[in-house]
Amino acid sequence: MPTFFITGIDTDTGKTVATGLMARYLKDRGESVITQKFAQTGCKGISEDILAHRQIMDMEPTKWDTNKQTCPYVFDYPASPHLAAALQNQEIDPKVIHNATKSLEKEFDYLLIEGVGGIYVPINDRISLLDYLEEHKYPLIVVTSSKLGSINHTLLTLEIAMHRNIPVHGLIYNHYPNDSQLILEDSINVFKRQLKAMGFSCPIVQMPAFEDNSMPQLDFSPLFPVVD
Repeated sequence: MPTFFITGIDTDTGKTVATGLMARYLKDRGESVITQKFAQTGCKGISEDILAHRQIMDMEPTKWDTNKQTCPYVFDYPASPHLAAALQNQEIDPKVIHNATKSLEKEFDYLLIEGVGGIYVPINDRISLLDYLEEHKYPLIVVTSSKLGSINHTLLTLEIAMHRNIPVHGLIYNHYPNDSQLILEDSINVFKRQLKAMGFSCPIVQMPAFEDNSMPQLDFSPLFPVVD
């Protein structure tokens, strides 16, 4: 059961769209696939990011969505999960999330877990998302972009993954906002060099900017090759 963890270099990098597009690619290829959201803040009921995944995948919410297996923790306040939980007199228990992951792994061939913000987000007062990933060693797919500051944020994410022995499976380079083709091309070249220098042998898949009503059909085969 391949399970992958999708993290952004920061918040609002496009990881929800990227997760949905990867899931749709696998679904259209005939794979059994589901997405999970690590935790959701700023909404009620079913995770809004899970609903976005389902819309991109062209499918209705599943029973695993309505029973919250795909996102056990949903909080009203739009903040870091540890704070949003505390404001509702709760604390996130990583075992609850991991148990939900294991139950989904039994049902599907592929599981894509979307993270929260960047890689070092606090889960509770004792551990961070980084600690969780270090423990479970899910192959990491990092969503980056062409916005100013992305080189710094991306290389810091890769550096800490290397030092924590977290496998990096690939990068998704979100073209939005594509304010400069020169910056875009240079950033990709920087990431290629640094991935090699850090010992990561993984692809970079580009995600072009698009309108909300025209989701592209992207080729994610470099991330998910067909196994004979």
